[in-house]
Amino acid sequence: MNKLLIILMAFAASLVFALPEDAKQPIEIEADSVFVDEIKGFNEFRGNAEVRQGSLLLLAELIQVQTNNEEVVSVIAKGTLEKLAKYSQNQENQERFIEGTAALITYDVNEGMIFLVGNAHLVQGFDSFSGDTLNYDIDNDKVFIKGSEDDTKDFSPKRVKFTITL
Repeated sequence: MNKLLIILMAFAASLVFALPEDAKQPIEIEADSVFVDEIKGFNEFRGNAEVRQGSLLLLAELIQVQTNNEEVVSVIAKGTLEKLAKYSQNQENQERFIEGTAALITYDVNEGMIFLVGNAHLVQGFDSFSGDTLNYDIDNDKVFIKGSEDDTKDFSPKRVKFTITL
């Protein structure tokens, strides 16, 4: 149990994309079950998993946290086609919360990137982006979206959609 607390503290220290106030908040994780592999630095939260830290919210059926030397390397949220994984957070440079949904959401801590794959959707400020894959550069507020190359995918649009609300 002490190792899990260390992992959670490392998780808190490495969430660089959070508001400054978020990084100081405790991390609350809820799930139906938890698996911890201390040797591999692998942690899995399964069943309506929820991670909260300040304004940051990550929801998914399954959330995996990979650590290395007690620092978080990546966070992977896996949803289903019926219930997509969700990321939301308040950003200093945005008027509204950043909100994203996808079948798979990966946060690369070192790169400061959020990768959304499968029916990806992101709302940034008053703009809305949708595509098969979407990469969000947190530090530089940049979004790269790609439509599906395979029109047989039932769950993702073939083309990219972008909406600007004035």
